[in-house]
Amino acid sequence: MTNEVVLGIDLGTSSVKVLALFQNGKFHTHAEPLTLIHPQNGYNEQRPEDWVTQTFKAIRSTLMNHKISGDAVKAISFSGQMHGLVALGKDQQVLRNAILWNDTRSAAEVEEIQSGMGQAYIDITGNRAVEGYVLPKLLWLQKHEPTIWNRIDKVLLPKDYLRLRMTGSLGTDYSDATGTGYLDIGSGKWSRAVLEHFGISLDWMPRLMDSGEIVGGLTQAAADASGLLTDTLVTVGGADNAMGAIGAGVVEEDQLMSSIGTSGVMLHPEKKLRLKYNGSLQLERHAIKSRFYSMGVTLAAGNSLSWFRDTFSRDKSFEDIVQDAATSSIGAHGVLFAPYLSGERTPYFDPHVRGGFMGISNGTSFNDFARAVLEGIVFSLNDVLNLYRQFEVLPSEIIAIGGGAKNTFWAQMQADVFDLPLKVPVVDEGPGYGAAIVASVAGNWFSDVDSAINELVKYDVKYTPIAGNRDAYEDVYKEYRQFYRRLA
Repeated sequence: MTNEVVLGIDLGTSSVKVLALFQNGKFHTHAEPLTLIHPQNGYNEQRPEDWVTQTFKAIRSTLMNHKISGDAVKAISFSGQMHGLVALGKDQQVLRNAILWNDTRSAAEVEEIQSGMGQAYIDITGNRAVEGYVLPKLLWLQKHEPTIWNRIDKVLLPKDYLRLRMTGSLGTDYSDATGTGYLDIGSGKWSRAVLEHFGISLDWMPRLMDSGEIVGGLTQAAADASGLLTDTLVTVGGADNAMGAIGAGVVEEDQLMSSIGTSGVMLHPEKKLRLKYNGSLQLERHAIKSRFYSMGVTLAAGNSLSWFRDTFSRDKSFEDIVQDAATSSIGAHGVLFAPYLSGERTPYFDPHVRGGFMGISNGTSFNDFARAVLEGIVFSLNDVLNLYRQFEVLPSEIIAIGGGAKNTFWAQMQADVFDLPLKVPVVDEGPGYGAAIVASVAGNWFSDVDSAINELVKYDVKYTPIAGNRDAYEDVYKEYRQFYRRLA
């Protein structure tokens, strides 16, 4: 059938987006907003029920707005925000709001993990503990909400709860499971050593599956709420960064993905498990079977630009601010910006450091501030790239997605700072497109994910480093590298 459609459902932090992909390569998207709850400073939560209602609303709107019949939708897959804790009791009821990836309440528990297991923890999981992971959140619950703790029957991740509500199938995939902080990265199994050390029941953990595994169809209730049919094929889905890499076609080891969203990510696909990073870069199982990826994260990338706009120029669009920044010069007339608004992950793993401007004078203009913010975000990603280079990971090209890829000026800045050619996918829908690609394999459009990527992922813009810009940015970056020491 040439009119078949597959859906990629991207459960993000600020919205849930549905991408409807047709066999001819055309697609439509529709997003519904999600509400963040901040009970205290540093706390970030959401109501899991909102994920469900907004997803059904987004699916119905997609079908209605683009005249897609429910019986045309062949398969569905998911991309999900990572690291969120969804605690379920008996009968699969939600016990409290989900605690999200960007929640920082569990700093003491991270120290407890590090002091309790030390190097053994990194050897098992391939990672060092950070506040974003599920494990420290569970330990926080154990200490601060023992009534909730004692009622836990299952622990899920966000996209897995959404899929549970749509299909009745409990489980998770390997790419999302790695981000819990208690998956044995080598064996691909829940780590008994980690769970037993911290008194967490193995029975709380869902079944592990490959991202492309078909779990069945929709429940009748989900079909009625979404406008789809019960025999629509549903796959497990994967973590947003893994799906973003698939959607951008970043699957070869000579590639590196630069993604600027709320946070910023540098991601490197790895066909074999390599533990050489020793926790300095995050190591994850991929949404592609038997593959891996590593990544470094800067916590407040696009978030820094949002903060700047909301604080100093609420009446301007992001595009306006980038255009303002372009009128300043490289180095922003001496102004530097450190984007550590929420602490910093890679390379410092410092939840306490905070951001700032340096080099302000009477002559500093708004446009200088704007440029310093954009440069600071790219410099923070360059910290990750240089860490990769220390491990002799030497990419030949950057694939850029997200906000930093949508603007010519900012994309060229990345190519100049990274000193690498940079390509932008024709379809820059990131994780949602990756989920749709996985769904297309489930729908038998393609034999495997690699074949789907070869057909569906194309590039239309390439940026080459400009030698003069590269040298000028290198001088500014040397100054930027000293900034952290002054703030820490």
